[in-house]
Amino acid sequence: MGVYNVHERLIHAEQSEVGPLIDSLAGDHDALWPRRDWPPMRLDGPLAVGAAGGHGPIRYTVITYVPSTWVRFGFSGPRGFDGFHEYAVLPVDEHRTLLRHTLAMRVHGSARLTWPLLWRHLHDACVEDSLDRAEATRSPLAHPARRSPYVRLLRALLARTVAR
Repeated sequence: MGVYNVHERLIHAEQSEVGPLIDSLAGDHDALWPRRDWPPMRLDGPLAVGAAGGHGPIRYTVITYVPSTWVRFGFSGPRGFDGFHEYAVLPVDEHRTLLRHTLAMRVHGSARLTWPLLWRHLHDACVEDSLDRAEATRSPLAHPARRSPYVRLLRALLARTVAR
């Protein structure tokens, strides 16, 4: 099964102001990843091609990195996730920038069930929280992302599982 999932946010700032958000990923002063509410993104070194890590049970390696512009992570886990996720900073005009997160993968095995039932919902909520963080660096959020009742249920169930 093929998955192509895109989230984007128009940020009222120049590309030079939005790009450093990508550069901060997995660092001590990460301004993009919503680590307060989600498992933190961690890498085994600074953000650079070849750095490996992940967030929660999701594992990946940096396969492409253009500072302040684009970072792509290739999946290494969980089993059944073959593809990548990435952030890209795209200038719209001199005062607006599009921040885009793309996930593209083929799922197989048990992931054919776990992606649509579990991971997709959690992924979408996490990425929207990330884009909220990015937007909030420039101005107050007009419409913060809201978690669906299903996402709240999944998070509660996972928290109970992890606590055991």
